[in-house]
Amino acid sequence: CQVLDLGANVDCTAEQLFQFALMGSVAAQALGIARPRVALLNIGTEDVKGNQQVKEAAALLQAASGLHYIGYVEGDGVYRGEADVVVCDGFVGNILLKSSEGLATMISSRLEAVFKRTLFSRCVGALALPLMRRLQADLAPARHNGASFLGLQGIVIKSHGSAGAQGFQSAIERALIEIHEDLPKRLHGRLEGLLP
Repeated sequence: CQVLDLGANVDCTAEQLFQFALMGSVAAQALGIARPRVALLNIGTEDVKGNQQVKEAAALLQAASGLHYIGYVEGDGVYRGEADVVVCDGFVGNILLKSSEGLATMISSRLEAVFKRTLFSRCVGALALPLMRRLQADLAPARHNGASFLGLQGIVIKSHGSAGAQGFQSAIERALIEIHEDLPKRLHGRLEGLLP
């Protein structure tokens, strides 16, 4: 799932949210999703919910052609895979990001503690260890490190400040994909026809 914005722009206009949706859709297509589902992150799925910028962005997205806008998605819908591109301002997106990282770490440490409590739980833990390691690797924030600054003339990937070697590797791999897909050129070409 692509989330735009993750912290670069804490206050956004409806037009900026609209632009994020367009760029996110093109980026998702470059990553292999033929018809990305685009949604605005909101406090509910009903049309009456949300702040003014989100409601105005929704109107712009509903009127846009060539974009698979599916409406609003709530925070839990992000984790259920309800959308391929989730659009929000950087303030909300950064909270989503940091909460996700914290939740992944908490789940991992709690499971580890549960499997160490009793002899029986240690035996079950030993049997489940390969599955738990796979889950831990899938949820590791370092595996998902590297946020793209879309809309620039070049490729810029922002790495998490606490990233280690695996995190930097993930960010570099992300940059290589964007280079291979010539993402800045694709974004420019697609946006040129859609924006005034």
